[in-house]
Amino acid sequence: MSVSAPAPAARLPADRQPSAAALAERAERYAPLEWLSRPVWVFDIDGRCVHWANTPALGVWHADTLAELCGRDMGSDMSESVQQRLAQYQHDFLLHRDASFNEHWTLYPGGVPVSLNVRFSGHRLPDGRMSMLCEAATLGAVAPESLRSVEALLHTAVMITLYAQNGEPLYRNPAARAAVLAPGERLQERIANPAAYAALMRSLQQQGVATLTLALRTPGGERWHELSARRCNDAVTGQEAVLVSEADITAIKHTEERANYQSLHDGLTGLPNRAHFTQRFARAVEDARAQSMEAALLLIDLDQFKDVNDTLGHVAGDELLVATAQRLRQARHGTEVVARWGGDEFLVLITSPRIREDLDALHERISVALAAPLTVAGTQLRVTSSIGVALYPQDGDTIEMLLRNADLAMYAAKERGRNTMVYFDGSLAETVRSRTELEKELRLALEREEFEVYYQPRVDVATNTIRAVEALVRWNHPRLGLVPPAEFIPACESMGLIGVLGLRVLSQAARQQVAWAAQGRDLVVSVNLSPRQFASPGLLHDITGVLRQAGVNPARMELEITESILMGEDQHVLGVLRELSALGLTIALDDFGTGYSNLAYLQRFPIHTLKIDKTFIQAPDANRSLADLIVSLSTLMKLTAVAEGVETQEQLDWVAGRGIAQYQGYLYARPMPVGAFTEWLRSHP
Repeated sequence: MSVSAPAPAARLPADRQPSAAALAERAERYAPLEWLSRPVWVFDIDGRCVHWANTPALGVWHADTLAELCGRDMGSDMSESVQQRLAQYQHDFLLHRDASFNEHWTLYPGGVPVSLNVRFSGHRLPDGRMSMLCEAATLGAVAPESLRSVEALLHTAVMITLYAQNGEPLYRNPAARAAVLAPGERLQERIANPAAYAALMRSLQQQGVATLTLALRTPGGERWHELSARRCNDAVTGQEAVLVSEADITAIKHTEERANYQSLHDGLTGLPNRAHFTQRFARAVEDARAQSMEAALLLIDLDQFKDVNDTLGHVAGDELLVATAQRLRQARHGTEVVARWGGDEFLVLITSPRIREDLDALHERISVALAAPLTVAGTQLRVTSSIGVALYPQDGDTIEMLLRNADLAMYAAKERGRNTMVYFDGSLAETVRSRTELEKELRLALEREEFEVYYQPRVDVATNTIRAVEALVRWNHPRLGLVPPAEFIPACESMGLIGVLGLRVLSQAARQQVAWAAQGRDLVVSVNLSPRQFASPGLLHDITGVLRQAGVNPARMELEITESILMGEDQHVLGVLRELSALGLTIALDDFGTGYSNLAYLQRFPIHTLKIDKTFIQAPDANRSLADLIVSLSTLMKLTAVAEGVETQEQLDWVAGRGIAQYQGYLYARPMPVGAFTEWLRSHP
């Protein structure tokens, strides 16, 4: 062990320098040791200094006087390994009064190496602290490589232990000594796992060497060590022994564990990912087959998740996904495996001897778990999901086949109004084929300009005169005829085509407004703006370009937005709406009452018109109380209320009785193509 004291030696602070009286008292106490010819000194372990030394020891330490040696600060540049070794000595001296150690040490007084064999034993100081009595003998000629190997053995972080054949420790270097729970810990106690110890000894007997990686109990807690052993002979007795070296690989092991975890789990939600789920699926279906059970794969897709991303932003979307993952975990009933497949899609694998019954119960738990209100980015949401189910083995015996069929069932759940669970059946494959064909034809329809704008009037309730016109897109399919928007708008949204289509509708409507104004019918034309369009960074640029190209007066154009848009980041949404208003456009809130907003919230935004959803207008009279509230508050806020979907005289009478300013619906006129509508205008005020 090396102890460094470069010249000039560091000095203890003045308040720790021993006084002349203290040195005299020490000289008197240790006077008998002064007669010894070998170097002897007392080392204060806590103080990191020499407490006393005889004259030969002063020579070893290159000290002129006892006062000068005792005043040196031995801890100022003491290495961590030396500090650790001294602490081990002190601990053993306190436990065992007769403990002693013989070791090779190299001192560096004045920077000159002095190699000694030193015997250390415990010694109590007058104040009761445990110090160390050091008795040294100089070495003869020692090869440099021997000195260096001893130094390396004492200073290395690798733990080296020599065990007797019965497992008792014969020698431990400082690193090994620091890693055991007790100084006398035997090899079989070190490796507490009987199977691991047996494997180690078997390998030593058969091959003479052995290596294993295992978790060991240490004073610092459980650590992972790579343990290597080989058979040898004890250099002192000549008897067979086992030399063991240990390297702490805990950091590497934890890194491997983290990497393995990350490779098998979703980084956002912590749920198993695709790779993990695939592994679990293989094991689960094996068990199901062996136990004659059925299995089911559930594909869960969050309803209208895209609206959250488009309006509240992706950070809010991630927050919603994390909350959903937690709720799905809580909905489990034991053996179900829950994973995130990607985006807003989750998978659940369930095995059961009564699969349909357990699936229905699981669906109920999932629905209840997701239905609880959730606040995301300051907005309260209610989450629903569409779930597709594929059964094993009847709907497929591979994960690929089951996923494909669960996906078909999930889309069927979407088409049936969302917030439901659908089991796969063969007819769904035809549905997918049709949807794929629809998407292909939609792209061609844009190229061939098959989309046409229809117009429906908005009428003043009191005077029955036309106040505005809504532009509604229709698809003139060459084979299917007129396709209503409910059948192609969702596909355009999912395919990312809605932006192009929306601008085309706005452009046609703006040009038509100019044409009608030239004919003496200066009507306000209202055009729908989808959430995806609203979220586009180029929205203002695109709209400004269309209006300028058409030469339309912006005050005669109105944009209809949905309530979901108002769920977005308040300042961003407010900023966009204000910029649209600054162009001269008016803003209408479409299908009001079906979303998340409220009238008090609307005061923040430049909204001019509220279009009350047709479900309120067409509801039985007893269920129209919310519509009454909407009308009352919109009047107070000086917003124009418009009733949508008026189809009967009774509905119109109710609308008139509530003081709603305008209405729109089949009772007055259906949507018409531009030619028919222009002709119709000639006979209507």
